[in-house]
Amino acid sequence: MRLEFYTVDAKYCDYLRKFDSCVPYVTDKKKNRPFLGVVFSLNNFLYYAPLSSPKEKHLRMKNQIDFIKIKGGALGAINLNNMIPVFKPYLTAVDVESVSDLKYKNLLNNQLTWCNISLNKKNILKKTARLYHLIVENTASPALIKRTCNFSILEKESLAYFNLNGE
Repeated sequence: MRLEFYTVDAKYCDYLRKFDSCVPYVTDKKKNRPFLGVVFSLNNFLYYAPLSSPKEKHLRMKNQIDFIKIKGGALGAINLNNMIPVFKPYLTAVDVESVSDLKYKNLLNNQLTWCNISLNKKNILKKTARLYHLIVENTASPALIKRTCNFSILEKESLAYFNLNGE
């Protein structure tokens, strides 16, 4: 399975945010650009984990169970603490080759290449599973629980949303 970039429906995220304030916003109103994420399978759900663009602070931060620096932070980060369950109708695959901003296109290509290096992909999937179980089993530290989405509630509410919208 190759990791790919996706955007997720803003209305779906707005709905989930009613139940968990850790659910990410998926548009950046300042730049009119959607946030991208990687999608993987976990506990019979698809999960979307948002990426952050490179920031100076990423270079100083440490990798953690819920935060993965991409190429040491030089290419941004994956925010596993903000991953959410999602269904295919609410995902849109990103065609990186159609991005017109060359600098942004190169960043996306570099991020995607890094994510799909075997060892990196294995680490991403391992950390997502570990974080998921720590949160669902309520064995994580209080600080980690506070900054991480409540996966159990979001799975329940994502099913409700999916069923309400007749998908």
